[in-house]
Parts: sequence; structure tokens; C-alpha cells
Amino acid sequence: MTERTYNVLFLCTGNSARSILAESLIDHWGSGRFQAYGQFKGYSAGSFPKGQVHPLAIRLLESLGMPTEGLRSKSWDEFARPEAPVMDFVFTVCDQAAGEVCPVWPGNPVTAHWGVPDPAAVEGPEPVQMQAFRETFHILDSRIKLFTSLRVEALDRMSLKRKVDEIGHAQAEPANR
Repeated sequence: MTERTYNVLFLCTGNSARSILAESLIDHWGSGRFQAYGQFKGYSAGSFPKGQVHPLAIRLLESLGMPTEGLRSKSWDEFARPEAPVMDFVFTVCDQAAGEVCPVWPGNPVTAHWGVPDPAAVEGPEPVQMQAFRETFHILDSRIKLFTSLRVEALDRMSLKRKVDEIGHAQAEPANR
């Protein structure tokens, strides 16, 4: 039986925090977990990328043992090119990207808006900023766990769309801090 690989793209305006966290999370939770019926490969991009990943995003991911290799801030134009990997799912994780006109994605992926607060916008001492990153991480972690638990191959497109939209409203379970 051939394994089906599902490509997932997370979009945000700056591609420096939320979408980066989501990319790492999908690679963590999807990696090897779907051997019987597919694996997920995550990607992230921004409409106006900052050009660098927020240092607190990398520090948080590393402290949690999450994947950070290859994470970089990049434009969503990279994924709208003909030679780009075809996406199965495209999720916006910030309000600005949800209201923007997105490129036409080859392959007609399932899309949803999974808006979360921007930890990079939080001002104050570093511990306050890091707490914002943790909170955003926990929301995305809960949603991505729900997403990766779906039996994608067993759902028709309409059911799949409904499920990913519902996941976008899921809140994080309280984390042990």
C-alpha cells in the first residue's frame, strides 16, 4: 500500500511567529504518526514576511524539543509557483491574512482560518513576551493535534472542510506551567 503524503501550508502576515510555530507542530505531530495512511509535511509563509523568524519562537520550540531545522520566514509567493509542492490544506493563523486576497493555490486545497493572537505584538519584559508565545503555542498545539487525529482519507471534501473549520474554533486545554 502506497502512503499518501498531505502537504499543509500555514499562512500569516509576517511568517515570523504563529505560522512558524504551526509549521513545527505539524511536522512534530504528523511525523511518523500517519504511517498507515499518510504523513503530513508542514510549510509556512507570509503575505509580507519579516525575513527572519522571531527569536522567541525559536527559543520556545527548542526548549520544548520541537523541530526547528529549516524554519525561515518566506513569502507565500514561493508556494503559488507552478514548481511548488501542491498543498492539500492551507490554514491562515492570523486575522490579517484571513482578510487578504490569497493566491490561487494549485490543487484546490482545503482551507480554513485558525486565527490566534500574535505573540510577536506583545510588548513588555521578555518573560511577558515568552508567556504570549507559550499561549499561542498551546492553542496551535491543541488544534494541530485535533487535525492530525482526523482520518483524512475517510472524509469527503465537504466533511473535511467542516471539520477543519470547527478545529479553527478549538481553544487550548489548560497547560501545566
